Amino acid sequence: MGNNNNLVPGFNDERDDSLKINLEKLNDVDNGLIIYLNGYIDTYNSSFFQKRISKVVEAGFINLVFNCASLNYVSSTGIGSFTAFLKMIKPKGGDIVLLEIQPKVYEVFQLLGFSQFFNIKDSMSDATQFFKQGAPVADSIFPKIFSCPVCSKRLKATKSGRFRCSECKSILAIDQQGQVFLG
Repeated sequence: MGNNNNLVPGFNDERDDSLKINLEKLNDVDNGLIIYLNGYIDTYNSSFFQKRISKVVEAGFINLVFNCASLNYVSSTGIGSFTAFLKMIKPKGGDIVLLEIQPKVYEVFQLLGFSQFFNIKDSMSDATQFFKQGAPVADSIFPKIFSCPVCSKRLKATKSGRFRCSECKSILAIDQQGQVFLG
């Protein structure tokens, strides 16, 4: 735990017993950091989690691997935190990989329709390889014009993500390849 402050100054200034976070430099990846999560993320500790990871990003780490092997629960608020991190680092050219995610935690991501927005890997070598080859470039797909699968209204998506149809109010998701899902 002592090296957290060496990597990110002031990281250990605040603690929460429900979520322990350890940091390790991700060698071979520019601005890379492995974040070991131990415990759970819910409504009560998500702001602590967000503040800690914001410190990481402010310190210049934008290629983040969240090791979730010891993360035994994530609420919808916790998943919202991960989404906020993506929005924070994507414009800076960074990305997130979720590693060794437990089946019950992955189920929450799936139920809420977020599993397709995150890079989920099973091994550290897969995560490192993802950053080395770079994220797939989706510039040629977006903006994408498509029809709502519910009401057939013509819609335009400027990037992948979740949004609501302006006509029927259905929640839709569009992935990086431009595929549209209800969601």
